[in-house]
Amino acid sequence: MTLLSARPSQPVEPGLLSRALEVAGRLANDATDVITATAGRGAHPGTKDSPFDWVTDTDRTLERHTRRVLTAEFPGVPVVGEEYGADIGAEDAPYRWVVDPVDGTANYVAGVPWCAYSLALIDASGPVVGVVADPYRAQIYAAARGRGARANGKPVKLLDRRGFEGAIVCTELARKGPWPGMGLFIERAAAAHAGVRVLGSAALSIAQVALGHAVAAVLHSYHEWDVAGSVALAIEAGAVVLDRRGAGTALPADGLLVAAPSAAEEVLAWWQETAAVV
Repeated sequence: MTLLSARPSQPVEPGLLSRALEVAGRLANDATDVITATAGRGAHPGTKDSPFDWVTDTDRTLERHTRRVLTAEFPGVPVVGEEYGADIGAEDAPYRWVVDPVDGTANYVAGVPWCAYSLALIDASGPVVGVVADPYRAQIYAAARGRGARANGKPVKLLDRRGFEGAIVCTELARKGPWPGMGLFIERAAAAHAGVRVLGSAALSIAQVALGHAVAAVLHSYHEWDVAGSVALAIEAGAVVLDRRGAGTALPADGLLVAAPSAAEEVLAWWQETAAVV
């Protein structure tokens, strides 16, 4: 199998990178304070299409705050968010912000310590700047195109490993349950002596690859706001980002694989094989 190369990313004005990183980091710190102060303590959830597809007062409050700050700091750059949708012109704008105020809201409501705030600035090539707050671990992960990735200010660089013995592969459920072929995918991973984990936050699943805790993350489906921040982190840390055909693209239209370079081809083969038999 040959993995297809990604198109080169377009350059970004350095001043925009610096300012976007600073503002996004400030917003991530704000979100950390709110989430840690309120998680599992009297949240008022409402439901969407699925019993576990929650929306809370915290989601709405954080997204409104994010939009207010970004509109003031970056006038003319539209915002796309999970709770309040897309600003007019977002689809055709040269840059847009995407935000998920609480990725892993069901965990947040239950007090399970695994959720994130995700914010990214995107252009036609993919994430320009990405910031992910991991409140329960008191970590802010940040990346900017060509400037590397950092966790609480310390550089993050993926140390590739060989083999799958004892390795972790992350995935997430589809909107209404296991994705087609998910059971067989788990079997293929187990046969390679790897374990699959479903933890309830797409942003943190991808971040685990960038941080070297997992060798790969497979998302059968996703929303851009769920993953753009952590994809920025993964790319800058040295991970491979592919679609289900094996093409290198930062935010594929249909499914997403983020992996350590040595693991990408085999995990992609598991994914393609399981998809072919359902």
